[in-house]
Amino acid sequence: MPETKKGFLPFRKDLQEKARDNRRNLNRPEAKLWYEILSNRKFLGYRFLRQKSVSDYIVDFFCSELKLGIEIDGESHNKQQEYDKSRTLNLNRIGIKLIRYSNNDIMCNLEGVYLDLEEKVKEREEELQE
Repeated sequence: MPETKKGFLPFRKDLQEKARDNRRNLNRPEAKLWYEILSNRKFLGYRFLRQKSVSDYIVDFFCSELKLGIEIDGESHNKQQEYDKSRTLNLNRIGIKLIRYSNNDIMCNLEGVYLDLEEKVKEREEELQE
């Protein structure tokens, strides 16, 4: 069972350690999106973390203020896609919104991904204000 602290989402210590290991090994799509997020001023005021353990999962990028996760998916087989769908639903149940992009999206159309991400962050801000 994930541990909880007052005001924090549940977490698992074993996942925190795995996430720490993952941070050391950025793949190219993760690196491209990460540096884009860090360098763009439109996200000032929001702190995105990389490879963050949330509940029973590790999310590629996570902003706790927005309760927003960004996942980068490889070109995967059906079993992985089923897991990703289940994972998205489970995180949605605890109030986390997930945005998914493929490796190919980021490598071939980073500007389009970034514009989409800006729009989704703005939508999330509005959802949380309601």
